[in-house]
Amino acid sequence: MVSAAHKRLLIVFTLVLVFLFVRYVLFHGAILTPPPEPKRSPGAPVLVSVYYEALCGDSKHFIIKQLLPAFRQAAPLMDIELIPYGKAQTFINSDGGYRFECQHGNVECEGNMYHACVIEAIENPQTRLNMVACMIRDNRNPKEVMLKCARQHSVEDTDLIQKCFSSDHAGELLKLNGDATHALRPSVSFIPTITLDGAQHRQPAILKDLLGEVCRIIGDPQKVKEYCVT
Repeated sequence: MVSAAHKRLLIVFTLVLVFLFVRYVLFHGAILTPPPEPKRSPGAPVLVSVYYEALCGDSKHFIIKQLLPAFRQAAPLMDIELIPYGKAQTFINSDGGYRFECQHGNVECEGNMYHACVIEAIENPQTRLNMVACMIRDNRNPKEVMLKCARQHSVEDTDLIQKCFSSDHAGELLKLNGDATHALRPSVSFIPTITLDGAQHRQPAILKDLLGEVCRIIGDPQKVKEYCVT
């Protein structure tokens, strides 16, 4: 039979072990937890991420009526990230390649891939956006519209863009866009979805007045006066 003193000793020993375990978890957890990413400094460009589809009417309207005019008026306030994919699905073939099912059919998948190749090939942000806005006006023949828009905007990288589309690289780019789209929280329920500095707040306001929302969060009164007050 265990004596009372022995029981007390077991209780004390157990409490000490629990204390040491909790201390270890808290201490090492603090070390292993990555530090939070620094917030954007006031006045630094707002990251505008546009999750869209090549044949989506709402995507077309936002890019032409909101994104393009806002960037032309206030480019220093924005870094634009374009992610063509939308409500698509990615599948892995037996050979390891990718295939996609897109909301508006195979032509949209082709359009999304052309957009992805254009976005990668063109370094100048304004030219890149001009190309995407031009292409999304009529993407029923993605290759033809890419060539037409390239002529309109003096883009000389059409061979590079076509090589990207005709290779596995286009699928790889679209797969990465899909990963980024599926990682959004909350999950995508409407296309286009726009994030400002990674946040999905105030979607109706962003879709209606992108520049107004960027100006609201830029955090620099001088830049607001220069670019936002008309």
